[in-house]
Amino acid sequence: MDNKDFINVPINEPARQQYFMDRCHEYVEEYISSNGKAPTFYVSTFGCQMNARDSEKLTGILEKIGYCEAEKEEDADFVIFNTCTVRENANQKLYGHLGSLKKKKETKKDMLIGICGCMMQQPDIVDHIRESYRFVDLVFGTFNFYKLAELLYTRISGNEKQVIEVLKAPEVNVENLPERKKFNFKSGVNIMYGCNNFCTYCIVPYVRGRERSRTPEDIIEEVKKLSREGFVEIMLLGQNVNSYGVNFLEESEIIKNNPDYSFPDLLEDICQIEGIRRVRFMTPHPKDLSDKLIDVIARNPKVARHIHLPVQSGSTKILKAMNRRYTKEDYLALVDRIKAKLPDASLTTDIMVGFPGETEEDLQDTIDVVRKVGYDQAFTFIYSIRTGTPAAEMEQVPADVVNDRFSRLLDVVREVSAKSSARFEGQTKEVLVECMNDHMDGYVTGRMDNNILVHFPGDEKLIGSFVNVKLDEAHGFYYMGTMA
Repeated sequence: MDNKDFINVPINEPARQQYFMDRCHEYVEEYISSNGKAPTFYVSTFGCQMNARDSEKLTGILEKIGYCEAEKEEDADFVIFNTCTVRENANQKLYGHLGSLKKKKETKKDMLIGICGCMMQQPDIVDHIRESYRFVDLVFGTFNFYKLAELLYTRISGNEKQVIEVLKAPEVNVENLPERKKFNFKSGVNIMYGCNNFCTYCIVPYVRGRERSRTPEDIIEEVKKLSREGFVEIMLLGQNVNSYGVNFLEESEIIKNNPDYSFPDLLEDICQIEGIRRVRFMTPHPKDLSDKLIDVIARNPKVARHIHLPVQSGSTKILKAMNRRYTKEDYLALVDRIKAKLPDASLTTDIMVGFPGETEEDLQDTIDVVRKVGYDQAFTFIYSIRTGTPAAEMEQVPADVVNDRFSRLLDVVREVSAKSSARFEGQTKEVLVECMNDHMDGYVTGRMDNNILVHFPGDEKLIGSFVNVKLDEAHGFYYMGTMA
């Protein structure tokens, strides 16, 4: 492919990326002419809902260019890894994937491999990729994932064999990109980016940047567009949705008229949009979850009765070392306020075991919180050292001690969650059907507004619709049911 004249390349986004999508499409047409078929791609996503949302945009850009999605990573002509770096196992998982693709790339001259996302925001990892994985074609981070077409064009036009562009901070926020959603009835909507909390164990503020909020006008218009397209469930996404309102990316008339506008106001405005039947949000921070938000949820039946409330530890001493900025007592008092106004709400959480300095007494504090709250589900994980965070320099707890504590906590979590989530047995609940069941022929899988899964007999015609289901049997984290 010949180099193009760059003189007329647009400066402003997203017109600039549209230009490069068109240039890359010319490459795809040449590929089809030579090979008799379109090139294929596969986006492999690690990590959170924010990464999944980014991958929808990466997928949309590639399809706009003319690529077709492959069913398997190993069958694709272009593989992109959208990475997470919250825990070490995510890093090792990526390296394993790269190792398995190296030989394939040696025998397939046109194959391309790209890596993006949070992991690439760490300079030492980028250096490692550059030196040890020279067969990787593209490397970019969280602040410029929207430039996929431009970076791809740079690579396939023959200018460079390995294109690496990782920004230290966001330069511009680019919306209105092509995207292809995983579902045609529910969607995530980014309301903000970044995080200002700097928990001592967490790398996210360093790889996602400081908080930047989208304007209410932009968010509301996006949700209205989704409603017009037939979407019925929305999940509002942010690293800490409760701090929405920090550092707005553009001018906003709504904010000018109401400087105190915050997440509860946005949530209430979203609930007024016709066609949207269920609204979720992820993830709140306990220190910022206000009584105003609880009241908004209570008076708006569209808001899902599910609050994910990461506790991380039940020990006030450990919470202070984590820089979580609440105590055990603060957290339990918040739970009491939530249960008083939302008695049927399901509470889920994240719990970390083995944070530096943790003692047996600290673990018992965590177990005490688990029993008092009665979580419907708790995601438990072992502390993972993240280079560059304050906790990485603290004295670590021996691995054998951590593993023992993790096992004992998990036993309690399973016991408590099974009992708590079973409280709906025998009731009839509204369920949004999401997919055919992977393990039982003739069954579909749906989700109640409290986020608990239900499996029941049905066919693909039900997917995307709300149905009433009698919850016949509780099985820990899910129910078996029948349509009412």
